[in-house]
Amino acid sequence: MNILTSTAIYFTLFSGTMITLLSSHWLLIWIGLEMSLLAIIPILLNKPNPRSIEAASKYFLIQATASMIFMMAAIVNFYSTGEWSISNTINYLSSFMLTMALSMKMGLAPFHLWVPEVTQGISLMSGLILLTWQKIAPISIMFQIAPSINYTLIMAMSLMSVLLGGWGGLNQTQLRKIMAYSSIAHMGWMMAIISFDPTLSILNLLIYIMLTTNMFMLLYYNKKMTTLSLSSSWNKSPLLISIILVVLMSLGGLPPLTGFSPKWMIIKELVSNNNIILPTSMAILALLNLYFYMRLIYSTSLTLFPSSNNIKIKWQFENTKTPSLMPTIAITSTMFLPLTPTLSILY
Repeated sequence: MNILTSTAIYFTLFSGTMITLLSSHWLLIWIGLEMSLLAIIPILLNKPNPRSIEAASKYFLIQATASMIFMMAAIVNFYSTGEWSISNTINYLSSFMLTMALSMKMGLAPFHLWVPEVTQGISLMSGLILLTWQKIAPISIMFQIAPSINYTLIMAMSLMSVLLGGWGGLNQTQLRKIMAYSSIAHMGWMMAIISFDPTLSILNLLIYIMLTTNMFMLLYYNKKMTTLSLSSSWNKSPLLISIILVVLMSLGGLPPLTGFSPKWMIIKELVSNNNIILPTSMAILALLNLYFYMRLIYSTSLTLFPSSNNIKIKWQFENTKTPSLMPTIAITSTMFLPLTPTLSILY
């Protein structure tokens, strides 16, 4: 893919998301979603092979179906209200169809099965775009229609996403699939709070994008795809692996790291709205995510096999280069929790 083609594709991807973010007309929002969909297909196919072609085909079929349902919901709402503005009151049928369509686009349970399969079949950088940038547009639409969302439906889907996001990642050995199931669980946390405090959902999205970007950049630099390759890297670059482990714990929401602050604020907001059972269940189910993160940490840094040579301290004899982004990644993954009181005031 030459530079001109890449520039056009990435510009279309950026423009599609921006059109969706800045529009209040249903047709313009739909056009922005379609631009993003058509632009990301060649990004998923940047390294053509049978797995990436299969992944791109699955992604296109799912997203095209979601776009069709989305457009039908917009038409039904137009016939009901007589206007194309997203700010108008949305009837029950349109709200239900929109929730289904946007859940398919975000990978929210029970429409989540495509997320690990597509993520596993593409490269790390394509997976990063899929799990971060492509979530912005549908969540922005959910933000705008939050008052009209069916509360019971979105709560059930959120709880199911946290459950299946943790349950599905338990027996995975592929790091890309682990990150995909982590994305499903984080989507559940974002949607659980969107009916009560949509701005808190956006804060959760920003922190999720930051931590996921950090994780993918570290995996890309180390060229690690499986838990086995990650566990055998401690003797080569213990500093980089240590930062990966810190980012994993932050993604799991372990205090006092950055990832704990959105979960803390979401639980606090839900409890303040007299909703006790849902945050309790989500906090318990979040232990599933934390478990497979801690399993990675255990196999990587706490398990050293007996050896009669110096291979376990190989890093002391080699001049390994440390990327310049390492301090930034370490700070953003660990140091944002003290800002939580300030963020709670702003949001």
